[in-house]
Amino acid sequence: MANKHRNIDQGRLQELADEYCDECINNKKILLTRSGKKVEIEDRLIPTVDYFLSYWLRKQDPEFQKEMIGSRQFYRVIKDKSHPLCQTIKNIRADFDALAVDIVANEGKGIFYAKNRLGMTDRIKKETDQKVKISFKN
Repeated sequence: MANKHRNIDQGRLQELADEYCDECINNKKILLTRSGKKVEIEDRLIPTVDYFLSYWLRKQDPEFQKEMIGSRQFYRVIKDKSHPLCQTIKNIRADFDALAVDIVANEGKGIFYAKNRLGMTDRIKKETDQKVKISFKN
């Protein structure tokens, strides 16, 4: 039976994911001060799988991006333990999540991202064990 999976260089994929994380960590934005002076401020970006696969890879390595799977397949591969990229993709996703959690926790960014993607919530779980007694009188 022929191999039904694309032959994608796992080492290169991990290398590009690491590069993307480094870029997210080292991102800076330029702000103007009241005096009109431009100042560079550190502004870490939250890494996302969709941006990495759809845009960042295309800018960095267009040929590799053409070979690469799309974001829908990326999530399918995570569930398919027989897929050759399964562990590499799980590692990449874990790296992205770890960086995202660090940024959210330490910089107060992306509260909606944190709530939706990382499962964080500000709701208080409330459990009650109250017994209700109902009596009918005639």
